[in-house]
Amino acid sequence: MSAKPILSVRNLSVVFPDNNGGLRALDDISFEVHPREFICFLGPSGSGKTTLLRILASLLKPTAGHVKFIHNQHPQIGMVFQQSNLMPWRSVMDNVKLPLELEGMGENEARLKAREMIDLVGLRGFENSWPRELSGGMAQRVAIARALIHDPDLLLLDEPFGSLDAITRDRMWIELSRIWQARQKTVIMVTHSINESLFLADRVLVLTQRPGKIKLDLEVDLPRPRKDDIRYTPHFGKLARKLREAIE
Repeated sequence: MSAKPILSVRNLSVVFPDNNGGLRALDDISFEVHPREFICFLGPSGSGKTTLLRILASLLKPTAGHVKFIHNQHPQIGMVFQQSNLMPWRSVMDNVKLPLELEGMGENEARLKAREMIDLVGLRGFENSWPRELSGGMAQRVAIARALIHDPDLLLLDEPFGSLDAITRDRMWIELSRIWQARQKTVIMVTHSINESLFLADRVLVLTQRPGKIKLDLEVDLPRPRKDDIRYTPHFGKLARKLREAIE
């Protein structure tokens, strides 16, 4: 891992106005992110995980503290939400190449890049399919391809598999791990799942109940590439216990 971080978050706090003195969502959050690092934020509902992602994506301003992208004041950021948010009137191909269209890229070049992304997420042959014809897992693969197509400096994932059934979710962990290995993007993901965070991440940061504070920053020293059976090893269980104790 590079010694120099690409992102620094310092003393971040968020208070939402209300009629009772303000709702404090995050309290004095500080951490750094290194190139090609996969970080998971783990915590209970209401701990401020999604609020944190919205700040990193510049969709929300913090009440205090700052977010600094080192060496790049205007980074490209891709984001995948809990729902795929595909445009139902556009095919898989047209959904994936939409960001390039908005940037003004020519049609032929955009299609070539979109086809590359569609291949990467394992959807070759579905280029002309409509969103209504896709399973939940396939739709999220399209959303990931769309988020990656402009080669973002940072990929933000907001519980992208939370609405999927358990079997599909497990498969998507393997797929996302494979995609990350292939592209080596810097990723920050939020999740409720201990197993998901350990299977995917290099580090897991545990947030407390609201207001969210970082209670634990755990290095996941599991070998890569990770296969499904790693979840049944003693060391995986030991790491899971540490995370569970921090949450409880």
